[in-house]
Amino acid sequence: MSRPYVVLSVAVSIDGYLDDASPERLLLSNAADFDRVDAVRADSDAILVGAETLRRDNPRLLVNSAVRRERRVAAGKPEYPLKVTVTATGELDPALRFWRSGGAKLVYTTDIGAERLAEPLAGLAEVVSLGAALDFAPLLDDLGARGVRRLMVEGGGLVHTEFLSAGLADELLMAVAPVLVGDPAAPRFLHPAAFPGGSGRRMTLDDVTRIGDIALLRYLTAPEEISGDGRRRGMETPQ
Repeated sequence: MSRPYVVLSVAVSIDGYLDDASPERLLLSNAADFDRVDAVRADSDAILVGAETLRRDNPRLLVNSAVRRERRVAAGKPEYPLKVTVTATGELDPALRFWRSGGAKLVYTTDIGAERLAEPLAGLAEVVSLGAALDFAPLLDDLGARGVRRLMVEGGGLVHTEFLSAGLADELLMAVAPVLVGDPAAPRFLHPAAFPGGSGRRMTLDDVTRIGDIALLRYLTAPEEISGDGRRRGMETPQ
């Protein structure tokens, strides 16, 4: 059993913010970059987002392109990737758009969260307890056992921090927007953490792409474990 190849996908301001502190979502990406994100979603087996992002942004997390969905079906895949969220407390509103569209949904939570969500999410999602606390390593083990080969993580900051601090991310796709936020109340890309190797460890910059006024940076987070095609060594190539 292999864990999924984990791609962290994020759009940030030049000063490292995911959003501003206003009630309305700050759109950092442009139309072409949103379409690129749609393509990354279509190439993924599952998309993961944290509960705080669900509460804040109320996203649907769909593959919007009908052509891309048709290609998934033609390849023997579900029309939409599996939608995954994580919550320690189980504070999730069943009225969120996340539950109301797309394909299968999966919630990873704690024993307390699972008890809390059993009734509200009945018929909407499968709820899986990871025990007394959230641990992303067994989460990836469980996804791998379900046949998830490629996982796209769309945030938010706490979730990205957990994956990077635990050494569980393989790739980082960072779209940098020509915007400055500068508000300490606004959400940032990463939180303080003990990252593997500390400041002396450098990721590998694999590619830089210009998308209008957006700079897309592709980093490999653990180059010693990644083969030339950008996948974990020892992983089979998806058919």
